[in-house]
Amino acid sequence: MPNRTIKQQDVKNAAWAACDTFRGVMDAAGYKDYILVILFLKYISDVWKDHYEDYRKEYGDNDVRIRRKLKRERFILPKEASFYDLYEKRNEANIGELINIALDAIETENKSKLEGVFRNIDFNSEANLGKTRDRNRRLKMLLEDFNKPHLDMRPSRISDDVIGNVYIYLIERFASDAGKKAGEFYTPHKVSKLVAKLCKPKTGARICDPACGSGGLLIEAAKAVGNRNYSIYGMEVNGSTWALCRMNMFLHGADSARIDWCNTLTSPTLVENDRLMKFDNIVANPPFSLDKWGADEAEADIFNRFWRGVPPKSKGDFAFISHMIEAAVEKEGRVAIVVPHGVLFRGASEGRIREKLIKDNLLDAVIGLPGNLFPTTSIPVAIIVFDRSREKGGAIEDRKDVLFIDASKEYQAGKNQNTLMDEHIEKILSTFEKREHIEKYSHLASYDELKENDFNLNIPRYVDTFEEEDEIDIEAVQQEINTLENELVEVRGKMASLLKEVLE
Repeated sequence: MPNRTIKQQDVKNAAWAACDTFRGVMDAAGYKDYILVILFLKYISDVWKDHYEDYRKEYGDNDVRIRRKLKRERFILPKEASFYDLYEKRNEANIGELINIALDAIETENKSKLEGVFRNIDFNSEANLGKTRDRNRRLKMLLEDFNKPHLDMRPSRISDDVIGNVYIYLIERFASDAGKKAGEFYTPHKVSKLVAKLCKPKTGARICDPACGSGGLLIEAAKAVGNRNYSIYGMEVNGSTWALCRMNMFLHGADSARIDWCNTLTSPTLVENDRLMKFDNIVANPPFSLDKWGADEAEADIFNRFWRGVPPKSKGDFAFISHMIEAAVEKEGRVAIVVPHGVLFRGASEGRIREKLIKDNLLDAVIGLPGNLFPTTSIPVAIIVFDRSREKGGAIEDRKDVLFIDASKEYQAGKNQNTLMDEHIEKILSTFEKREHIEKYSHLASYDELKENDFNLNIPRYVDTFEEEDEIDIEAVQQEINTLENELVEVRGKMASLLKEVLE
């Protein structure tokens, strides 16, 4: 067994401490890219170092043969491009340029897995890192911070799970610091875990997130399969966030994941034979109520995603929903998506789309979550689950009801942000699986109930959480009022007396 002596918390602490180099220079949304790229470079350098030494025992000093073997297995690290090469050059006057050159060489040698991943970051940027002298000092400190013993990430010292968890930990910390900007790249881990399990991916599943951010939801969906037999796909419109996702996949051993940089709503690239690729499971936490999402082009959409109706220009929620449903495998695919509550009850074109989705028997569940779970917003959100196996010809076409769960009171309160705990998640999942009625928590609504409510899905219409107040003791209340009135008379008397003294 490998001698894995480094603990996960030690790596987390050391990596987070490295951020001190940038605090005060730029906000977390900016410096996260520099930290995560150097962490990634240190990781692949340590993996390469460990494996190179292993093969050296077998092939001796035959560098060409060793490199060929390593490239075939996973990736290749060009000469002069490792973290340690750069560490040795940390005092060079052009260290920022040298880091850029090394990253470019890594991309070039590993095009199928890493092409373009570093194109959005510039370690020689005066705008971000300051003038030459300050920039060089910061980069030197950063390289020294990551050369600490607790950041030895060789597989013989530490497991792959630890590295992946540290990467996610840093993204969570950056999200907390970045505030509203965090919505571009982060979904809270517990929410991701819940969404993934609600979507129920199985062995052999083709899993997609069309608004994948830094990839946390995809990682959780992959874990939910329970083995390595799955394939991962994603689309992300923000270039730097797309790069984070690619590195995240690599760090979690999902090198073969296809993560595309594109606009899902206007120009999706996960396409086969001029049609949308189909997926067994689709999970997403897309941007809430996205303005200017592309409504003007939707009528002529070549993939006919908006045949149930075009969502309003200023709210793209149902545009993402429409895309996801059309990309799910007919009569089998499942979709789980995080949405703002307005999606459940807004009228006009959104109301008409919602009604058609319900009449098509696609909606399976609506789950209300607590407020303040996200660093980006304090509003409560919901998860809606669609199941295409409810369609005519699907395995559960006879299921006509919709499960409503009100989990808005199920959370652990925090100073700045609330958190879902494992017991809250398990309660939701258990109720979801059993599709049971629990007073003041869940309700199984028939199609007729939905119709009576004009297909409005606002959760309080179906789950009664009203708490009756205790019986009021009228006599006690009157006595309290009398006491307060007497005290008020006394205070007024004292004030009049004091005022008289002042005037005299």
